[in-house]
Amino acid sequence: MALIIVESPTKARTFSRMLKNSDYLVFATMGHMRDLPQKRIAIDYKRNFKPSYEIIGTKRKVVFELKKLAEQNKEIILATDPDREGEAISYHAAYILGFIEENWPDSQIKNANRLKRIVFHEITPKALEEALENPGNLRLELVSAQQTRRILDRIVGYELSPLLWKKMGKNWLSAGRVQTVTLRLIVEREKEIRSFKVENYYQIYGNFEINNIKADTKASLTSKVEDGALKAKLISKNDILYEQKFTLRLFVGEYRYTKTTIEQKNVSEIESELKIDRYKVTQIKEEVQKRYPPPPFTTSLLSQDAFYKYGFTSKMTMRLAQDLYERGLITYHRTDSFNLSTHFVFAAKEYIEKNLGVEYALEKPRGYRTKSKLAQEAHEAIRPTKLNPLAAESVKDKKITINHRKLYKLIFNRSVATQMKEASLKLITITIGSEKGYLFKSEMLQVIFDGFFKVINPDFVKKNQTLPNIQEGERLKLLSVEPVENQTKPPPRYNEASLIKTLEEKGIGRPSTYAPIISLIQEKNYVEKENRYFVPTKLGEAISDYLSKAFSQLFDLDFTAKMEENLDSVAEGKTDLIKLLNAFNSPFQKELMVKKNDKTVINVEEEVKETCPKCASALVVRYSKFGKFLACSNYPKCKFTKPFLKFIQNRFCPLDKGRIVLRFTKKRKKFYGCENYPKCKWSAWRINKI
Repeated sequence: MALIIVESPTKARTFSRMLKNSDYLVFATMGHMRDLPQKRIAIDYKRNFKPSYEIIGTKRKVVFELKKLAEQNKEIILATDPDREGEAISYHAAYILGFIEENWPDSQIKNANRLKRIVFHEITPKALEEALENPGNLRLELVSAQQTRRILDRIVGYELSPLLWKKMGKNWLSAGRVQTVTLRLIVEREKEIRSFKVENYYQIYGNFEINNIKADTKASLTSKVEDGALKAKLISKNDILYEQKFTLRLFVGEYRYTKTTIEQKNVSEIESELKIDRYKVTQIKEEVQKRYPPPPFTTSLLSQDAFYKYGFTSKMTMRLAQDLYERGLITYHRTDSFNLSTHFVFAAKEYIEKNLGVEYALEKPRGYRTKSKLAQEAHEAIRPTKLNPLAAESVKDKKITINHRKLYKLIFNRSVATQMKEASLKLITITIGSEKGYLFKSEMLQVIFDGFFKVINPDFVKKNQTLPNIQEGERLKLLSVEPVENQTKPPPRYNEASLIKTLEEKGIGRPSTYAPIISLIQEKNYVEKENRYFVPTKLGEAISDYLSKAFSQLFDLDFTAKMEENLDSVAEGKTDLIKLLNAFNSPFQKELMVKKNDKTVINVEEEVKETCPKCASALVVRYSKFGKFLACSNYPKCKFTKPFLKFIQNRFCPLDKGRIVLRFTKKRKKFYGCENYPKCKWSAWRINKI
C-alpha cells in the first residue's frame, strides 16, 4: 500500500475516484500542518534567521491520523500543488513523518527510497498515472525560496507593525513588504487624481446624410451609422488640428489624454459656419488588418478578464479556479507561463476542425512567449483538461455553481481561441472636406473573417458586418451639428484588474500573492471600494505616506521587484538565502532603530459636520479593526461613540422610506440596509435592487 498526501479533501476525493486501484490511500492535510506561531516573530537572528515552526493547534488531530496511516503504508507519496507553497506543505508533512533532518538552512532527506514526490499540472487519470510512474524527490530549492519569502515578510510585518501601533495607538494595524507597496500604488494614484487640472472643452460631430445604407448598421471607433446618417468627428480647419495630445508622468508609468482647442465661446461660430458650408467625400482609405488571439490565461490575466466580464473579485476568481482545478476540470491556476502542452494544442486543432470548421484551424500550433524571466513553477498556462465546453455542466456536485461554469467557459474559450486563425478586419477611414476648409473623419470596421472572434467575442462580429455604400468625391448633406461638452479626465483609479496588471508588470508579488494582498488591504480598512474602484481611506493614506517616507528603499517599487527576482534565484539554487536575508536585514534594522526613537505621531482623525450630543464637542471619524466609527473629539473626558454610516444618495427604503446605508457582514461582505434598523429590517445585497 502507498499513502498519497494532498492538501485538500476535494483533491483527495478526485484522486480516489481516479485511482480505483486499492493499492493507494489518499489523505488530505487540510493545508499547512506546521507554521510559524502567530504571537511571536519566531525568527532567530543570531542563528542565521532560523525559523521556529510549530504544529498548528487545530491540526493536531490531522497530524495524529497522518502518522498512524504512515506507519501502516510502505510508501509515502507527496502530491501537493506544484508551486512553492505546495512544496512547503509537502516538506512539512515529510518532516512530521520523520523523513527530513533539519540543519538550518540546509535539510536532508532520510529514507528516500520510501518517500516520493510527484508533480503534475492537471488532475486527470493520464497525468496522475504518468506522475506515479515517474516520481521524483522533494524540490528543496523551492522550499528554501518559500521559507525565505516567509522570513522576509515575517521580519517586515512583525517589526514594522508594532512601530505603527506606537505611532498611531492602534494595535491591530499591520505593514507588509508587498502589502504596503500595493497600498502605496493606490494612494499615489489618488494624489495624482487630486492634483490633475480638469479643463472643459468641446468636440463637434457632424451627421451626414448618405444613401444605400441599412438602418440597423453600426460601426465602431469614432463613428456611428444610424437611420441613414453617418456620424463624423470634426478634426481640423485649414490643416490646423483641433485635437491636442498630452502626456502626464505618473508614479507608475505615463498617462496620455487628449483635448481639443474648441471652447464654448467658439462653438456657436463654428456651428454657424458648418451649417452653411458644402461637403464632399475627399478620401476613402481602406486598410486590411490582422487581429491575433490573446495569449492563454495566466493567473493575472484570468483575474483581469473575470473582473471585467463578470465582476468577480480576484479572491473569488482564485477560489472558483481552485475548485475547478481540484475537480480535474482545469490545469493548475497559479502560473505566469503562456506554455500549452503539445497534447492540448493538437487536440484543440481536431476540436476546432470538427466543431467550428476547417477554415478556423491553424496548420501548425501557435505559441506565446512568456514575459517572465522565470515562469513561476507551474510550467503551463491555465486551460481545460478536456476539450469539452460542457465539462463543468456535467459535474454532479452541488458545490459547482453558475459562477464556476462561467469561469470554466471563459477559460475554455480563451484556450481554444489561441489555436484558431487570426481575424481579418477592414478599417475604413472616410474623410469629409468642406469648401471652408473644415475636415471631418469617420472610422469604421468591417469583419472580413471572424477567426478567433467566433468563440471569444461573437458580438463584436455582429456589430461590424455592414458598411455604408459611399464613394470618393460624393457630395454629402449635413443633417445636423452635434457639439459635445467634455472634460479632461484624470488618470483612473485602480480596480482589481488594473491593480493586478500593474503589480505583474512591475514584478511585485507573484501569482499566489495577488488575491490575498488585495483582500488584506480592504480588511484592514486601508482602502475602500467606490463603484468597483479602490479609494484609500485617510488611515491608509497616512500609513502609506509615513512608511514610504520613513523606509523609502524598502517600499520602493524597483527594490520590491528586485527582491522577487532574488527569491526566484533562490528557487533556482543560484542565490544563498542567508546572504540574501543578511543583505536585507542589516540596513533595515538600522533604519528601524532610528524610527523607533523619533517622536513622530500619526494622526488620522477626520472631522465631520456633527457635534457630540453629550458635550457639544465636534465629532471625528476614528478607526478600529472593525472599520470606521464616530467619536467625540473630547475623549477621554467624553467617551461618546456611534456607528459611522455611509448613506447612498437618493436611495430610500421601500418599507419606511428611511435612507439607505452601506453595511458589512462579520466577514466584511457588503450589503445595503435601512438607517432605521433594528426597527426596520429591510436589506439587499445589490444597489440595483433598491
